[in-house]
Amino acid sequence: MACTIRLSSAPNFLAPPPNPLRHVTNFRFRTVRRRPFASEKPLSVSVSVSASASSKGLEVLVFDCDGVILESEHLHRQAYNDAFAHFNVRCASSPQPLNWGSDFYDVLQNRIGGGKPKMRWYFGEHGWPSSTIFEKPPEADEDRAKLIDTLQDWKTERYKEIIKSGTVEPRPGVLRLMDEAKAAGKKLAVCSAATKSSVILCLENLIGIERFQSLDCFLAGDDVKEKKPDPSIYLTASKRLGVSPRDCLVVEDSVIGLQAATKAGMSCVITYTSSTAEQDFKDAIAIYPDLSNVRLKDLELLLQKVVPAS
Repeated sequence: MACTIRLSSAPNFLAPPPNPLRHVTNFRFRTVRRRPFASEKPLSVSVSVSASASSKGLEVLVFDCDGVILESEHLHRQAYNDAFAHFNVRCASSPQPLNWGSDFYDVLQNRIGGGKPKMRWYFGEHGWPSSTIFEKPPEADEDRAKLIDTLQDWKTERYKEIIKSGTVEPRPGVLRLMDEAKAAGKKLAVCSAATKSSVILCLENLIGIERFQSLDCFLAGDDVKEKKPDPSIYLTASKRLGVSPRDCLVVEDSVIGLQAATKAGMSCVITYTSSTAEQDFKDAIAIYPDLSNVRLKDLELLLQKVVPAS
């Protein structure tokens, strides 16, 4: 017997925009709705789960960082472009330093997790660039790795400067929901594919040092070999906390994160951003524009209905 959850009716669909990565054949990416306004109600989603599954209920609330705790896509893109300009990174197809446009980056960052894999994919597709690091495009694997490492390290430091500027705030509802979970005796975790140093900086500046230090589990991209959509980071969190994946609820903003959570056997709710709103979130148990009106009891009820209690 299956259970179905429906939150509300979805808005009308519009034709999808051009796909900047349409020549990529290794990914499946389906646009299912237009970008909604923040005032709209949660979109509808239907999930069926076998009644034979059992659960103790919500024990761990797991947050992604970028896109969930803060809307960071445009900040990362700015930092990458600043790095490309700083090192005069030029691909053969353009006489100007590499600059990732917003539409292109929206698609790229939602399909390829982690900064180094993004650059390695891009240079593999468009040709390895010249730069002040290597005057000629590197051919040896060791030199290519050095190029990417250097760019990523500089980009990370630039991103830290942006976060420290005091102009970035957490997304609506995040802090309240974290505090509700802690007050109710639930465990809190943050699992991000970003580098550990940048995530720590974001958390200390956006949720505060006290909340950060009270986390029951914190994992970053440095802690696992494979990036999302591989489930390693969520499986590692479950193991460290000694909690079954079915008793964990993940808050994600992208299809990559959703895939990582579901592959780990965890239920997932989506709080989308302007750059992820058009993705196909059919495997999520709920979809929200943000967490402003989402309470802990709402999430507990969702998980109870999707995974019946033992």
